[in-house]
Amino acid sequence: MASARHGVREAPAGLALVQELLNTRATMHYGADLLLLADDAQRWLTEAITTWSRVSGLPAPTLLISSSDLRSLRRLRTTFEHVIAAAGKENLDGALPPADVPVSLVPDADGWVRMVPTGRGTRWLASALWAEALLAQQAGLWPRLKLCHNGDCRAAFFDTSRNNSGVWHDVSTCGNTANLRAFRERKRLMGGSGGQSRPPVGGPPSYR
Repeated sequence: MASARHGVREAPAGLALVQELLNTRATMHYGADLLLLADDAQRWLTEAITTWSRVSGLPAPTLLISSSDLRSLRRLRTTFEHVIAAAGKENLDGALPPADVPVSLVPDADGWVRMVPTGRGTRWLASALWAEALLAQQAGLWPRLKLCHNGDCRAAFFDTSRNNSGVWHDVSTCGNTANLRAFRERKRLMGGSGGQSRPPVGGPPSYR
């Protein structure tokens, strides 16, 4: 699974499918882009939708990925990165693209209406992803799915902090790396102006 490579907490329910897509990107030392080659994409997709089916209780189709589907998958991933960034109030270049995907509304045996993905191939996956995003927003979970603020990482993680203030997927790695980089930059600037700077006791601070 893509998210397991980063060691992040898995998002609850079907939202984990969105997190999985985001974490297919190659970042730092966690591995290659899982949507670069058709074989890798097929293995990832089969496992991801099998897990989604088990969690959601809905059947999942057998999706076969061809080389021509890879660009669509990567474009879909980029779109969700922009949506997550917008939810996190990050600056964006340009407007978000519209999501034009079908879903079915189906009553279950208990009289509840369920949103069921429809379509073929990558269109079905897009339908499932957007449906889960909408359900997560309605449940108040969407703002907790974030991208790590380390620009070299950008792993998707589910923030479980009480006040939803987490910005790093792993404070001990990305958080300390960013704090150390900021400290060195301050030291460089102060040194250039004739000032002095001391590292904080115990090394650079680690903030969530």
